[in-house]
Amino acid sequence: MIKYLVIMIIRWFSIKIMVFIFVFAFLGNDDVIAQEKIKLIIDADTANEVDDLFAIVRALNEPKFDLLGITSAQFHTSPLASKESVKESQKINEEIVKLADRTDVPTPLGSNIPLKSASKASPSAASKFIIEQVLKLKKNEKLNVVVLGSSTNVASAILEAPEIIPKLKVHYIGFWHTVATNQYNKKEFNSNNDSIAVEVLLNTRNLDFQVMSATTCQYLVFNKITVDQKLKGKGPLANYLVNRWETYNRWWTQKDKEKKQWIMWDVAIIEALVHPEWTTKQEFYTPKENTQRKIKIHTAINVEKMENNFWLSLKDIQ
Repeated sequence: MIKYLVIMIIRWFSIKIMVFIFVFAFLGNDDVIAQEKIKLIIDADTANEVDDLFAIVRALNEPKFDLLGITSAQFHTSPLASKESVKESQKINEEIVKLADRTDVPTPLGSNIPLKSASKASPSAASKFIIEQVLKLKKNEKLNVVVLGSSTNVASAILEAPEIIPKLKVHYIGFWHTVATNQYNKKEFNSNNDSIAVEVLLNTRNLDFQVMSATTCQYLVFNKITVDQKLKGKGPLANYLVNRWETYNRWWTQKDKEKKQWIMWDVAIIEALVHPEWTTKQEFYTPKENTQRKIKIHTAINVEKMENNFWLSLKDIQ
């Protein structure tokens, strides 16, 4: 009798194991992969520069991302900006997803106006979209919002719905930061486009706030020769990126008038999200004038690996 029971138990476990293997291999593999994907929204002042476009195209080609949407951000301090700069960013976002054949990715319009106070949001379709996506998350999931420009939209979402704070990871490009002394210089382009929104992010307790400082990502530089070799003549989307480089007026400097090189600030934060092992990230206290809490700042990046991986991901671009 005991022998019979042992045999039955062994058979039962064998069947269970076989069923598990079958489900994983043939039915559940895609689900497992999907669960591992990084849920992501990119918030970009795309019309302000060149690197935003490269970063967005990179993200569209990343299998580790569950790219939920691309929202548009204002950049009103630029001398090239119109009175409705957010619509300029919106136009490019929409063009990119069409050229990439990714119209499945929503492109909600962001706010054209920076925050007027730290207690009042500047609502938009973008801020509402961020809130909606957080509320859809499962218990242990978090939404990653990568802010490539002004932080108006994500700060507004936090002010509109503070309950989303524990479910957010905000990845922000901004500040000049001195590691040795933990000194912050907020007089930086992205930060200047909504300085109040930046203060909201710094002062919000329990917000997972991670910064790719301008000090760190300035070293990721692409050469025009390489861009032409990799992209020129490869197809509509590839040519769109090349054309942006060639036609954009780099108003902030008189150096390199032929635009032989370009700092790919925004590409750095995307690559860091895909490959965290290629970046050094440390904890620092917020500036003295802000709520004292620890945030994470990228202090070094592997430039060579990031650029090589960028071009590898775009090898089939058209």
